[in-house]
Amino acid sequence: MDMPTPPDASSADCRGVSEILNRVGDKWTMQVVVALRDKPRRFNDLKRQVAGISQQMLTRTLKTLERDGMVERTVSATTPPQVEYALSELGQSLSEPVRQLAQWAVAHLATIHDNRLRYDTNR
Repeated sequence: MDMPTPPDASSADCRGVSEILNRVGDKWTMQVVVALRDKPRRFNDLKRQVAGISQQMLTRTLKTLERDGMVERTVSATTPPQVEYALSELGQSLSEPVRQLAQWAVAHLATIHDNRLRYDTNR
């Protein structure tokens, strides 16, 4: 006979999942993951790939992804030091669902826009 899940464990799981989904669903996180999907990049290259992101937001996003173990930061012993960012194995595993979600958004963008216009017109 299966034991029911204690209510506290279920609540904790939901909170944990929500926290992670909020983080990986953030627009900057998704764009950084997509930009790093094919190859490691240096900071300024990454900033060019992620249109509209500020230097501060890119720094914050990279630190968060590094803390979560999704991005690896490598510093080369050169003068000046060169820093490169790459997806870890965990980050790579996230990149495919992110790519699929982005493709879905592009494929349905016009329909969603039309639906919003129709909704707003009828209100």
